[in-house]
Amino acid sequence: AAMGQKKDKESRSEKREGSPEAEDGHKCRFCRFPLVVALLQLLLGVAVTVVAFLMLAISPSLLARETPHWAGIILCLVSVLGFILYCITYLPDERTSAQFICEVLYFILCSIGLVLSVLVVAFAGHHYSQASGFSCGPARGDCVCTLSQEDPIARTFTYEGVGDCQAITGTLTLYFLVQIVLNLAQALVCAAGAFIMWKHRYQVFFAGLQIGSPSFKWQKV
Repeated sequence: AAMGQKKDKESRSEKREGSPEAEDGHKCRFCRFPLVVALLQLLLGVAVTVVAFLMLAISPSLLARETPHWAGIILCLVSVLGFILYCITYLPDERTSAQFICEVLYFILCSIGLVLSVLVVAFAGHHYSQASGFSCGPARGDCVCTLSQEDPIARTFTYEGVGDCQAITGTLTLYFLVQIVLNLAQALVCAAGAFIMWKHRYQVFFAGLQIGSPSFKWQKV
């Protein structure tokens, strides 16, 4: 009877020790890379790319900085890498080289996507404010726009293949505004993805606010 009670106690202790590991492993499987971040990156990347090609369809003379399809394509690649990272079997302490390489690449690409999105917001904001003050008129099948009709030496902008200048002053301006909103959301999602990878690797953040104090202790924030 004593031996049976001892075995029961050992089995109960093993169950207590094993159950948190199973729960932690299940949580880590989802928390190490939230699926919603990759889905948002994919949707925003596709939206930015589609809007950019719609802008390019207005006039082929638009520059690459005015049609930021490259930013959307890069974010789509980041989301694909995120899905791959989600499917890789999780091992603590990054025991597999594939897991480590994917996490580092994902962090780097999210940082690059953040920088590119901020650049697109800056370019789109500049072109939006510029196009809002355009005075346009047709000229030989093209649309010629100036910032000021009264200034004889004002810079002119020629948009080839645009018969109706309303496409420049109305539709193109609206597309610039849409790009600002989409890329701002894209920058926030990339920042969230980079933050998740950083926190997953280091878990806690320390602030050295008490370095000069007599009783030196790190403070978690």
